[in-house]
Amino acid sequence: MTQTPLHLPRARKAITLALALLAFGASSAHADATLDKIKQRGKVVIGVLVGGGPFGSIDPATQQPVGWNPELARAVAKGLGVEAELVQVQTPTRVQFLISGKVDLLIASMELYPDRAEILGYAPTPFYRVGGAAATLKNSGISKWEDLKGKPVCVSQGSSYAKPLETDYGAQVKGFKSSSESLLALRGGTCVAAVHDTTLIRPLLRTNAEWTNYQSPIAVELIPAQSVIWTRKGEADTIAAVDKIVRDWHRTGWLIETEKRLDITPPQVLLQELHLKYKNAV
Repeated sequence: MTQTPLHLPRARKAITLALALLAFGASSAHADATLDKIKQRGKVVIGVLVGGGPFGSIDPATQQPVGWNPELARAVAKGLGVEAELVQVQTPTRVQFLISGKVDLLIASMELYPDRAEILGYAPTPFYRVGGAAATLKNSGISKWEDLKGKPVCVSQGSSYAKPLETDYGAQVKGFKSSSESLLALRGGTCVAAVHDTTLIRPLLRTNAEWTNYQSPIAVELIPAQSVIWTRKGEADTIAAVDKIVRDWHRTGWLIETEKRLDITPPQVLLQELHLKYKNAV
């Protein structure tokens, strides 16, 4: 049967739609090239935050990153069957390092919040849970977050704690390039408190003699959230591969063992919960 001119536009539309769907399918199938690149070069580049303490610091003897974040990064590389290249990142620039391709993944004390999930991808199984803690002088008179109203508080630039400190508790937030600079500002009297991850503040006050005059007086953590490994948006293959590794850490209890070996206290309850959840998984 000969097609009349009346049907030509409809036919063209059908062909155009079919070609568009094919193109979409092809682009989707190759949308995540990161995992292929990692395998091809035999190396994964991971951004790690090493602000000090058991969660990340620099070994003075080797000048290499050590602690929780670096150990997890090296374990990810092992799980992928490649070498690890660790890149030190700072709180204000860590997201840019990932988006720009300077690193393949981030294990940088960056918890899962909705605003971050809008612009980045992540392995959905968490490896820790962290909230904010305040370091203050022992004679500061501060005992709850509400006591920070109208007072200067030091944080790192880009910290997720800045907004709730300002909007929920009325603090005068002062941002510094790094947690080290923020803590130095606290010691210098610029702020009445420095707010950072509990995993930085509490070990520092517990183990460092230079901080004997300081305490972490607020028992309730500020906006506690789950720690995850971050990728670029849409990298489904990379996310699946990394998430499988994290689940295996929980299954074997490796994270619990690592926490004990690094003397991270108190133990994170979430690790016990997820070990029970995954220990019988295949």
